[in-house]
Amino acid sequence: MSRLKVIPKSSEPLARLVDDYLSSCRARGLSPKTVKDSYGYALQHVFLPFCEREGITNVDELSNRVMDRYSSELLERGGKRGPLSRHSVHAYVRNVSFFLGWAQRQGESFEAKGQLPKLARRDIDVLSREEINAMEGAAPTERDKLIIRVLADTGLRVGELVGLRPADVIERNRTHLLRITRAKGGDHRLAPIMPDLARRLRRYAERGRPDDAPDRLFVALRRSPNGRTAPLETSGVLQMVRDIAERANVAKRVYPHLFRHSFITEALRRGMNPLMVAKIVGHSSLVMIQRNYEHLVVDDTYDALSRMLRES
Repeated sequence: MSRLKVIPKSSEPLARLVDDYLSSCRARGLSPKTVKDSYGYALQHVFLPFCEREGITNVDELSNRVMDRYSSELLERGGKRGPLSRHSVHAYVRNVSFFLGWAQRQGESFEAKGQLPKLARRDIDVLSREEINAMEGAAPTERDKLIIRVLADTGLRVGELVGLRPADVIERNRTHLLRITRAKGGDHRLAPIMPDLARRLRRYAERGRPDDAPDRLFVALRRSPNGRTAPLETSGVLQMVRDIAERANVAKRVYPHLFRHSFITEALRRGMNPLMVAKIVGHSSLVMIQRNYEHLVVDDTYDALSRMLRES
């Protein structure tokens, strides 16, 4: 794996500490892409250059005043890529706060905390159950209908969907589950599904795929140039979802991750415990749920998911 480009050079103590933090993130199982594009960019390409301009080379030289100047500079001047939205500034400062919290837990002594800019509450665009049902009805093949239903009823990421194998449709103690083994960050989890969907998935796996299908549940409809059946790719799911939304006359920009937002929103609105929702969709903590769905009122009932899917 290639080493992340460091700006400025990691000969300075603060930059070396950032290197150690990113190594810790990778060791915890975060995906290399997340570490590089999110944490790495915010720290190495935005925060460290700011510290260099301020003449700061050690973490104990940071203070709340310095962090206030950092937030203000991002809001007023933007970054190397141009003007920044308040949401981008919020993300950059939050990533620095994660780093500072880690450094303190490692025994570093300093008093500094990132000042997060206030954000206007964003309304999350979601698909209604009626729109999802219309899309399933408009899907031209059983494969496409199942993809719509799995995305809608589980909140899977598209990368997890295309990684499913026929053996991942399992039954345990009369409960039907999807075993997700290619999840973000390398973790593993089980997502509950309704019995009818489980039966349809098994029937499709046994009868609906070509004889030369690879060990993937969902495969491409067109053969590859070598004449073999290929696994379905994320780009194929993206195009398929767009086409089906158009067929179903859904007047929204529909993309695979929108099903995930819709699942989480509907589950919380129906009263599912946020901890359970986080577990089903593969969030390691409640941070993402709280950040994006804190406006929803929830209570503590487990049976809400079953009711939601039975009533749809």
